[in-house]
Amino acid sequence: MGLDLSTLRTLISRYCVGEENWVDSRTIYIGHKEPPPGAEAFIQQRFPDNRIVSSKYTFWNFIPKNMFEQFRRVANFYFLIIFLVQLIIDTPTSPITSGLPLFFVITVTAIKQGYEDWLRHKADNSVNQCSVHVVQNGKVIRKQSRKLRVGDVVFVKEDESFPCDLILLSSSRDDGTCFVTTASLDGESSHKTYYAVQDTKAYNAEKEVDSIHATIECEQPQPDLYKFVGRINIYMHNEPVARPLGSENLLLRGATLKNTEYIYAVVIYTGMETKMALNYQSKSQKRSAVEKSMNAYLVVYLCILIIKAIINTVLKYAWQADPTRDEPWYDQRTEVERQRNIVIRAFTDFLAFMVLFNYIIPVSMYVTVEMQKFLGSYFIMWDDEMFDQELGERAVVNTSDLNEELGQVEYVFTDKTGTLTENNMEFIECCVDGHVYVAQAICNGQVMPGADSMDMIDTSPGPEAREREELFFRALCLCHTVQVKEEETVDGIKQGIHHGKSTSFYISSSPDEVALVEGMKRLGFTYLRLKDSHMEILNREEEIERFELLEVLTFDSVRRRMSVIVKASTGELYLFCKGADSSIFPRVVSGKVDQVRARVEHNAVEGLRTLCVAYRPLSPAQYQEVCQLLSRAKLALQDREKRLAEAYDIIEKDLILLGATAVEDRLQEKAADTIESLHKAGMKVWVLTGDKMETAAATCYASKLFHRNTQILELTTKRTEEQSLHDVLFDLSRTVLRHHGGMSRDVSGLSGDYTDYGLIIDGATLSTVMKPGQEDSNSGNYKEIFLEICRNCSAVLCCRMAPLQKAQIVKLIKTSEEHPITLAVGDGANDVSMILEAHVGIGIMGKEGRQAVRNSDYAIPKFKHLKKILLVHGHYYYIRISELVQYFFYKNVCFIFPQFLYQFFCGFSQQPLYDTAYLTLYNISFTSLPILVYSLIEQHINMQILKKDPALYRDIAKNSLLRWPIFIYWTVLGVYDAIVMFFGAYFLFDNTTFTSNGQMFGNWTFGTLVFTVLVFTVTFKLALDTHYWTWINHFVIWGSLIFFVVFSLLWGGIIWPFLNYQRMYYVFMQMLSSGPAWLSIVLLITASLLPDVLKKVIWRSLWPTTTERIQNADKLYKGQLSEFTPLSSIHAAPNADRRGQSSGSHRNMPHPTRSEPFTKKAMLTRWHRPPDYCTFTPLLGYTDVNRSSKLGHTFNGAGPETSV
Repeated sequence: MGLDLSTLRTLISRYCVGEENWVDSRTIYIGHKEPPPGAEAFIQQRFPDNRIVSSKYTFWNFIPKNMFEQFRRVANFYFLIIFLVQLIIDTPTSPITSGLPLFFVITVTAIKQGYEDWLRHKADNSVNQCSVHVVQNGKVIRKQSRKLRVGDVVFVKEDESFPCDLILLSSSRDDGTCFVTTASLDGESSHKTYYAVQDTKAYNAEKEVDSIHATIECEQPQPDLYKFVGRINIYMHNEPVARPLGSENLLLRGATLKNTEYIYAVVIYTGMETKMALNYQSKSQKRSAVEKSMNAYLVVYLCILIIKAIINTVLKYAWQADPTRDEPWYDQRTEVERQRNIVIRAFTDFLAFMVLFNYIIPVSMYVTVEMQKFLGSYFIMWDDEMFDQELGERAVVNTSDLNEELGQVEYVFTDKTGTLTENNMEFIECCVDGHVYVAQAICNGQVMPGADSMDMIDTSPGPEAREREELFFRALCLCHTVQVKEEETVDGIKQGIHHGKSTSFYISSSPDEVALVEGMKRLGFTYLRLKDSHMEILNREEEIERFELLEVLTFDSVRRRMSVIVKASTGELYLFCKGADSSIFPRVVSGKVDQVRARVEHNAVEGLRTLCVAYRPLSPAQYQEVCQLLSRAKLALQDREKRLAEAYDIIEKDLILLGATAVEDRLQEKAADTIESLHKAGMKVWVLTGDKMETAAATCYASKLFHRNTQILELTTKRTEEQSLHDVLFDLSRTVLRHHGGMSRDVSGLSGDYTDYGLIIDGATLSTVMKPGQEDSNSGNYKEIFLEICRNCSAVLCCRMAPLQKAQIVKLIKTSEEHPITLAVGDGANDVSMILEAHVGIGIMGKEGRQAVRNSDYAIPKFKHLKKILLVHGHYYYIRISELVQYFFYKNVCFIFPQFLYQFFCGFSQQPLYDTAYLTLYNISFTSLPILVYSLIEQHINMQILKKDPALYRDIAKNSLLRWPIFIYWTVLGVYDAIVMFFGAYFLFDNTTFTSNGQMFGNWTFGTLVFTVLVFTVTFKLALDTHYWTWINHFVIWGSLIFFVVFSLLWGGIIWPFLNYQRMYYVFMQMLSSGPAWLSIVLLITASLLPDVLKKVIWRSLWPTTTERIQNADKLYKGQLSEFTPLSSIHAAPNADRRGQSSGSHRNMPHPTRSEPFTKKAMLTRWHRPPDYCTFTPLLGYTDVNRSSKLGHTFNGAGPETSV
């Protein structure tokens, strides 16, 4: 009865009283043990297993799903319909002409996508089948990861990754803590501390852990990595003891156990419900802007095709309405046809005309595009400049469908840690009471090259100053959370650290803490270890000093400082505090503040991360007050964080300033140069990181994302606490719009005399901005206001971002009204979501696993390679494929329009103008290879010039070579050429023409003549558009023409036994035996090509684009332009903006960082005297003429021609 009453009481409290968020919580029984009788109802819930699925297809759904995806493409669906029509009705051409190319495209694409998905299956299986240790019945057994269930207790050893989301029960450390690195989750490779449940931390053996009787109530899975709410009920003598659980108890899947021998933990979220899996985006098919343009053009040509078929059908019946023009009586089929319904007859004729003119839609274009993308991707993989010696890795192409999209990028979203930076902190200097100490280039325990001795810029005079100097060094050796990783005995550790051997090394949750401790070691004070709550230091006299660690006031992003309270062996009590200058200076009551502040500002200008150090001696009475304050705050269950913050605020005051430090997170080689190049190319660069705001901002300064005169706008939690989000957003909006309203901005945001803005936003504020609110009616506009602010900022930094938030930011920009092309680049699993969301995803082969590389479209060894893959490869691919697409439509218009005109001269009888062999082979053999080779190797501008002048990237921005005016020009050119070919041949042979033996020309000879002119014209057109000639171009262009002639001679010169009839027998030879035929071929080819050539010559002379100027100059200097020429002398200069740009040239110069191999003297020289490119002698005679001309034209993009 007692059980019934307790069950009833539980149900009433849950359903009637409304236990808070009960529906959104789950109950987990540790070790699958039922709670004791009378405690609560045992309701076993069902949870998914621990399988991870990143693949797209299964064995059963691959064919239907893949076919559905492929036939969603307009072209594929169209060709399927045409193929079916050819099978059903009697058409002028064979079904093979449509079916074979379609089958080839579908099969090749299916194999490619199937193989990619098989690799994903393989990767999933390797994860799902790896073994994990589980505690069952007091023993540790091995089990496959996919078989883990919620409630299992797992045993994890050092350096193993967590197989799912766990709550820490106990660890090998006495204090119940463990150290974890979360590099694959949030990009931070530093060590973080997690805590076991207080009541279970003493259970260190399998049987003890198995005896735990407890349940966990927690929230249902949600993707926020930094948030977790739950409680654990531990049954002691059948009475539950409740303890709160937070994110400090939660170990996430993918994180790795470090510096802890083993842990025991209970499974709470499995498989696709883990926080990491919830942060994955689904892998969807990405389509490039060029493919969208191709589909749009296809629809236009489909409409043209339908109009042609309708016109011919109507005219056919109009023509046949006259009895004298009816079909001949001797054709037996006509009698049957006359009896059929006229609607059915007309529809059949319409379909027959559709099939006849079907070649205007180039099926072979899709085959050629697939081959161009597939083969072209190898040029990225073969590029020796993108090979990294250190990693031994080359660039990798996972998706070749997006090569040309690399040339259209407008927004670059990059991770910070491991992508922009090397994730190595370098101690630069410290300043004590105004005296500066530089320990040369200490980086993660290794002395960098060129650091032979300690460089003391200034020495401290007097014993008092020396005492404060040593106190400063001791403060930095004590005020941290660094752990010592031990690899030898105690004596070995001491000796190893002291002599700089690799017998031990430092690890910490903050890499700059490690750099500071290592810097102190270089300056004579070595931190040895924390043992039995005592911190040990080896001082300059080789003596070990012991300090008892009493309290640690941990760092948080609101306070921006941390403190320790220690007791020296002499009994003195000290509070040592270090933190950001803005949080330390207001709390200081004495010390040389002005000298230290000046040095801090000097280092901040150089992009270094600065920390200030202060201290406060404590009396025993003061210490007792501190203990009571902290104790009350720590025991509070409600508002614990708020109470702790208040306690810290009271304790950390009346400080005495000691000095400051400067640390640099080493940027990757050429990271700043790459970002500057991307800006000049017209791209906006955003940094999205899970890191702290201060750290990320310092990196942004060092990488030249923010400049010295950039005005920083903050949209952070700290600011939104002071005033409402609505007010903050409108304030920022007014600020940027006041300066930018009515001012034409440079796209890159790097030049001009306006204020340069940079925006910093954190994850919490972003969630509020993105969330549609019900209470505030204005909140719906938050996204638009936020976007408006971002558009007017030259750079944006988003910090403390969860992986899914990174994807949301990318999606927000991607779906904004301009629909810009986005690129995301990152190196960790936390970047996978944004890599999948962006139009193009690039993975960096960093230190944080290979998940980003596996899920990306392209993978590169280092961030610096982004410059080449975008500015060179992306530029070339876009130029090549845009010419390929336009050229294919052009040559098919030339091909099929004469067929349309021919119907007016053959009674609309669906008589083909060309032979079947010519119809089939025109796109497959005669004209496909030259354009394929062109689209693989064309280089309209030298590669070095593209790297030297990123602004050329803007010439092809916003799909400029596939815009409608250019498409219409190519189509009109095709129609013109077709008219010239058809009517030229028609009028030249208007009178009955005889060959040398007296025979007359027939319809097949006429068609062959038109076809011969056609093949030569379209091939010569491509030759005229080619700038980069190699033996391969010569071979395929002239080889294709020779192949056409040889094939025609063989096709018509031999009686083929497998043909039922041979209408082309001796036709080609007969045509070539006529002198007028030769003359007409030459005349018609010239007449067809002449207008395009004239137009190009006139346009290039009068209104050359930047690209064309450089092409002309490169020819003038025989390809040596890139080695010595200032490109600015070649650019078309905007008349109004030239003076403003030259005045801002000082600011546009790339500022070298400490990571770059320049001495300080060289850096200052470059800053004060930037090279003035405008003073060089112009290369071209017409440069100055154009500069002083009054036309006022600025050519940033290609004109109506497609000269590539």
